[in-house]
Amino acid sequence: MRLYPAIDLKDGKAVRLKKGKFDEITVYSDHPYEIAEQFEAAGAKFIHNVDLDGALRGRSINADAIHAIVSSVSVPVELGGGIRTLKNIEEVLDLGIARVIIGTKAAENPEFIRKAIEEFGADRIVAGIDAKNGLVAIEGWEKLSDKTAVSLALEMKDMGVKTIIYTDISKDGMLSGPNVEMTKKLSDETGLDIIASGGVSGMQDLENIAEAGIHGCIIGKAYYEKRINLAEAVERFEV
Repeated sequence: MRLYPAIDLKDGKAVRLKKGKFDEITVYSDHPYEIAEQFEAAGAKFIHNVDLDGALRGRSINADAIHAIVSSVSVPVELGGGIRTLKNIEEVLDLGIARVIIGTKAAENPEFIRKAIEEFGADRIVAGIDAKNGLVAIEGWEKLSDKTAVSLALEMKDMGVKTIIYTDISKDGMLSGPNVEMTKKLSDETGLDIIASGGVSGMQDLENIAEAGIHGCIIGKAYYEKRINLAEAVERFEV
């Protein structure tokens, strides 16, 4: 299983939200690149970044922080949040990001994903599916669409997607355990590499995700709250 320690960016700072709510925010660092360096030192082989400003506003104001993160580590970094045009993708890749995560645009216009993969390659485009009660959420989790997570995942597969990050919004930032059952269902029904996101609270959750045969897992608040020792987790679970 691949572990993806996460840095959420807002106003150039590393933060965490609770259930995706922008009025429930905790600032963990004014210098996110220092956290990225800690991740790499602990053995992380990939770093997950979310541009919260981009997700909400549809444009990024965190380019400097993102570039600093990429420049400070040698492992690949992925980024999601507000990436909704081919030009956005190109700009993010130019910052040194290894692959981009498309969320809202994937739900609203799956054909966009096909175009992005044609232009940049399947290894550089990841679909982000954020869901609540099985329905896909869009626009920084502010709206629910009428698509189910499974139906959108299958659409993404048809468009050439290899990897999907699945976030259960009701679990995110709550340290209440991930939705392993739904994540496994996505994995089993699509055959894609599914990365579980939201709710990881400790090593047992990682064990449950690994046992379910899920490709990867994002570690966020559990790291910042010192519930997971990343070096230990990497040694135990990384393939």
